[in-house]
Amino acid sequence: MNKIRKAVLLALTALIVIVQTGCAGKTKEPVIRHNFYFDTVCSIAIYDMADMSEDKANAAIDEAFKLCSRYESLLSRTKEGTDIYRINNAQGAPVECDPETVEVIRKGLYYSEMSGGVFDITIGKVTDLWDFHAEEPEVPAEDELREACDTVGWEKVQIEGNTVTLTDPRTHLDLGGIAKGFIADRVGEDLEKNGVTSAYISLGGNVACIGGKPGDGTETPFRIGVEKPYSNQSEIVGVVEAKDETVVTSGVYQRYFDANGTRYHHILNAETGYPAQTDIVGVTIRDAKGKSADCDALATIYLILGSEKAMQLAEESSGEIFMILSDGSFKSTEAMGFSPEQ
Repeated sequence: MNKIRKAVLLALTALIVIVQTGCAGKTKEPVIRHNFYFDTVCSIAIYDMADMSEDKANAAIDEAFKLCSRYESLLSRTKEGTDIYRINNAQGAPVECDPETVEVIRKGLYYSEMSGGVFDITIGKVTDLWDFHAEEPEVPAEDELREACDTVGWEKVQIEGNTVTLTDPRTHLDLGGIAKGFIADRVGEDLEKNGVTSAYISLGGNVACIGGKPGDGTETPFRIGVEKPYSNQSEIVGVVEAKDETVVTSGVYQRYFDANGTRYHHILNAETGYPAQTDIVGVTIRDAKGKSADCDALATIYLILGSEKAMQLAEESSGEIFMILSDGSFKSTEAMGFSPEQ
């Protein structure tokens, strides 16, 4: 099975852009392309085809995908030679990194500290023990998890200029909770630089919208369907509209396996090493364009904290949040404008 098809079948995407083409018969079909980076199917669609040739749209997408490839070559923890791979295998020695790698690490450290370690980019050794892609996934041994948890702690990361040092040589970084958001932001900026005014970028559970969808003399928001948990993208629970905004979902149903009568998901508690125990099955947040990296980290933090604390924090920060709870009910801030599927 080829890599992209396998990723699609794994259903890693929690947000589905509802595509409606041929608006009022006056707009050419959008140019939509897919690729595979960071263990995720990535899609880019350019809609402003009335003012942009198909060749120019494809060239803009080509450049955007090259950017995705560049960031994967910097931020992946599993590909040999990346900045993160070199940091994780330096045994505590300082590593000179690309400035953008340092930028992502700094952003990750900010949310690690802000959340009190609920979100922690030094969880890499714990993550390594859980293989959710294995043919027969297994629960790690408890003593291995305890040992891995001892290596976690955002305070163990030191940055001087573009040099990164892990003060505990056993510690590993994992930027999986923030990297795709950072990339979505940068890809959006690159598309706009190339003259794109209507598009969406979908990187797994991260959707960044440039403008809205052109129509018959008007521009309407993109309609983004929130996946029904455990439906393998076959159903949605409702729709969030976005125009010049980013929408990010984190869900326990994106990667999981069942063993010995228990379900284990990929959102891990940095203190215990086990999947976080929470009353939230999925959380979707929306924010202004250019903040997908922030939404990426916040969605994970909210899910781990649970619905009561998540709602409190969202309201205190005037954030927009929609949650699917374990009992099947929904909870949302009024400003989110979530429309349930009828």
